[in-house]
Amino acid sequence: MKKRISALQIGSKSEGTAATLEAILNYETIIAEAETDLVVMPEALLGGYPKGEIFGTRLGYRLQEGREKFKLYYEQAIIVPGPETDELSALAARLNTTLVIGVIEKEGATLFCTSLYITPDAGVTAKHRKLMPTGTERLIWGQGDGSTLPAIDSSAGRISGAICWENHMPLLRMALYGKGIDIWCAPTVDEREIWQCSMRHIAHEGRMFVISACQVQPSPENLKISIENWEPQRPLISGGSVIIGPMGDVLSAAVRNEEALISADIDLNDLTRARYDFDVTGHYARPDIFKLHVDESEKRSVNYSK
Repeated sequence: MKKRISALQIGSKSEGTAATLEAILNYETIIAEAETDLVVMPEALLGGYPKGEIFGTRLGYRLQEGREKFKLYYEQAIIVPGPETDELSALAARLNTTLVIGVIEKEGATLFCTSLYITPDAGVTAKHRKLMPTGTERLIWGQGDGSTLPAIDSSAGRISGAICWENHMPLLRMALYGKGIDIWCAPTVDEREIWQCSMRHIAHEGRMFVISACQVQPSPENLKISIENWEPQRPLISGGSVIIGPMGDVLSAAVRNEEALISADIDLNDLTRARYDFDVTGHYARPDIFKLHVDESEKRSVNYSK
């Protein structure tokens, strides 16, 4: 029941997806030395999170230059499965470690913000597409559906989770709590202190271990992004990855403004101890009053039958 779990705080590289994948692979020795059972990586790591970009959009019209920027962004997205996931699957196998990573996935002409669950034995075992892109993320990402709400068994325990502000959706959390989660994986780009509070709350509410991996990015100046009135010395995304215990206690926190692998040794028996007085879908639920129906069917705009 003793495990080691980790978050890799790293950022997308301005050179593109190939360079970012290479940077991840360069951590192989460090991850191997950590002897960890699970590594969670940030949201939109492969493909990138274009913070500050407006894609030429104003209410009621879109500029041609924005369409060109979207095309370039689309070209950095990955297909699942594809060559990038083959590389990550091989990495998981060599490390004998489960990987959870945020990617920008393309299907047809639509992009999705996706978390991939990659196990040493099976490679890409499951994926979760972000159900509700936040704010102007809706300009560039489609919405996931209930068919990608996985919970998988790994050597670290039973894992699932949500992406960035999805974690603020109470019904989504309850839907996943019902699957008996041991470790909640939360890839993000939210660096704020209030995010740390949310992670501690979710760990305490679900009586789970929580791993939140956040990107770390240099200033827009270095990323060649033009943002009016931005402070050049301020990092675009400052990190703040964190690992939380089932009573809401911080087990490991990352330094700011630099890449890092953080780890924590955990005891899965602590889950039973923590749920003694609060089991959110068990003895602390009231199914006689509240019920949640979850539709896990795939939604397609065009369906063919013969």
